[in-house]
Amino acid sequence: MLMPSPLELAANGVTTISIVLAARNHVLTWPLGIVGAVLFAVLFSSTQLYADALLQVFFMATSVIGWRTWQRGDSARLPPVTRTAPGSLGIMLCAALTVTVTYGQLLHHFTDAYMPFIDSAVLGFSVMAQLLLMQRRLETWGFWLIVNSLSVPLFASRGLHLTAALYAFYWVNALWGGWHWWQQYRAPSVNTTAERA
Repeated sequence: MLMPSPLELAANGVTTISIVLAARNHVLTWPLGIVGAVLFAVLFSSTQLYADALLQVFFMATSVIGWRTWQRGDSARLPPVTRTAPGSLGIMLCAALTVTVTYGQLLHHFTDAYMPFIDSAVLGFSVMAQLLLMQRRLETWGFWLIVNSLSVPLFASRGLHLTAALYAFYWVNALWGGWHWWQQYRAPSVNTTAERA
């Protein structure tokens, strides 16, 4: 197995810290997410994972919005964890599947993309997961479980073994984040305490 490149090491290091902080409700998840997204955009472009590279641009933009959303409360509180209405959740699932098929077709016919449909599924479900995360919706963690389940074999097949291993860790982190946010949802009087640097 080849050693990971410095770029892969840096992208994964910064992003791992950001993801762990998201599960712990730390507002620094967002600025670190921006840095990680820039690094991953370059890495994924170099390995023909174009949908994942495009996804990083979305992550940069939404990280700015998420950062502002999480800071709307007073200086000691975050917005509460809430649930998504079943109808809205169904629409989001359909949208993720539509992105998977449509963008996968475009990549398949017009680029040399590697595994365009799996790559596009990661894009579609990640977009929905990120939108839910920005609004502190409990269902974000289910979407991240889908993303991580698709990403581990995809990245491993491209020789990005460190990235694949860390996405396996992110899968476990999504389970923990879902449990942690569920506890906050069930006890709203304590669910908004922010950890700020």
